[in-house]
Amino acid sequence: MSKTLKTDLCIIGGGSGGLSVAAGASQMGADTVLIEGGKMGGDCLNYGCVPSKALIAAAKKAYSLHDAEQFGVSGSALSVDYAKSMDHVADVIAGIAPHDSVERFESLGVNVHEGYGKFISPMEVEVNDVRIKARRFVISTGSSAAIPPIPGLADSHFLTNETLFENREKPEHLIVIGGGPIGMEMAQAHRRLGCRVTVLEAFTALGKDDPDLTSVALKILKDEGIDIREGAKISFVKSEKGKVEIELEGDAGPEMLTGTHLLVAAGRKPNLDRLNLEAAGVDYTKGGISVDDRLRTSNKKVFAIGDAAGSYQFTHVAGYHAGIVIRNALFRMPAKVNYSGLPWVTYTDPEIANVGLTEQQARERFGSDVEILTFPYAENDRARAERKTEGLVKAVVTKKGKILGAGIVGIQAGELIQPWALAISGGLKVSAMASFISPYPTLGEINKRAAGSFYTPKLFSDRTRSIVRFLSKFG
Repeated sequence: MSKTLKTDLCIIGGGSGGLSVAAGASQMGADTVLIEGGKMGGDCLNYGCVPSKALIAAAKKAYSLHDAEQFGVSGSALSVDYAKSMDHVADVIAGIAPHDSVERFESLGVNVHEGYGKFISPMEVEVNDVRIKARRFVISTGSSAAIPPIPGLADSHFLTNETLFENREKPEHLIVIGGGPIGMEMAQAHRRLGCRVTVLEAFTALGKDDPDLTSVALKILKDEGIDIREGAKISFVKSEKGKVEIELEGDAGPEMLTGTHLLVAAGRKPNLDRLNLEAAGVDYTKGGISVDDRLRTSNKKVFAIGDAAGSYQFTHVAGYHAGIVIRNALFRMPAKVNYSGLPWVTYTDPEIANVGLTEQQARERFGSDVEILTFPYAENDRARAERKTEGLVKAVVTKKGKILGAGIVGIQAGELIQPWALAISGGLKVSAMASFISPYPTLGEINKRAAGSFYTPKLFSDRTRSIVRFLSKFG
């Protein structure tokens, strides 16, 4: 017979969002239960952000000597041990894992249950042999790789982000299905580690970002030797040990593409199947759980956050959601989500970073009341010193100087986008970005120069010159 446990807050899912809620709620005095059926830390720690960025770091090291002669530096021939690169990835995960462990969260006062929880009523969840009754629930079950319905794929051997980092065999030819951020990041990393790489994208590679930015990055990725096929139509997939065959439709007839490894990176789907949401009276679609702007579901005692809520699929969004839920669930404050200052980054090299509205979105919403400000990396002295001059800053503002959005492609774009995010979140105008003092020589000057270009037409106009000449007459 099931044991019954009563608590203030029950969180289903120990990924980044769920752990943030659990840690905060418990330390604020709430009786907190956390349920996790997989690995603590969820996708981000074990299969996503952490391992992918660790592999990207290894790939950058491998690629670091490709242009060394420009700096007067030369060395021995490069050698890559793919298995050791993956060992580096595992070591990074292991170093962070204790922070997300069951032991740590129990030390914070969280009651952790290892198993898959499911609703048995609107106010009850069952895990293993325990029935949990809570005043509030938070669903933070994340997402997993979506597998497209390509003939033969389900019966073939392929990798996803959940299995890629366990592979210790260097791919001779890696074929990637999906040209979004995950696909392109892993494609470039493997190319730099010495693999032949082909990317198959059904539509446009990196298609969700501004083409003025992605065109810069895609050119560099192609120059590095990645074969990017946009508009690819896959007829079927077949695999046997050490070999993958993909038939592509083409205007001149079918083409057979052969590789050694296949990575599927064709989007994500929320992990909802085990939850029995119908018993909780929680509405959902295949895209995620339906929530209001306070992250409440159709059952107002149940919240959903992160990828499970079908929103922006970023770890930092799940963390942001955690703060919204804590204010609502614990303090009964009507906190609401606001994505106007939400930044996101694709960690190719060069990086692509965005915040707020793109140019297209801004023109659809504001029409002619939109100005575009740009400044190239090539005119920044630090970028020239580093020989990293490919890239630009692109800011979207109104004619009165309100910042609507910004995008950056180039070295350290993920760092450089943050002042724009702060400006948008704080309601600052472009004048604030133009007037701050930036140390020289830094890449950060690019932001200041882009913002300053808003004033260029007025500062160097005929009217300004007339005023200066008039005032000069008075000594």
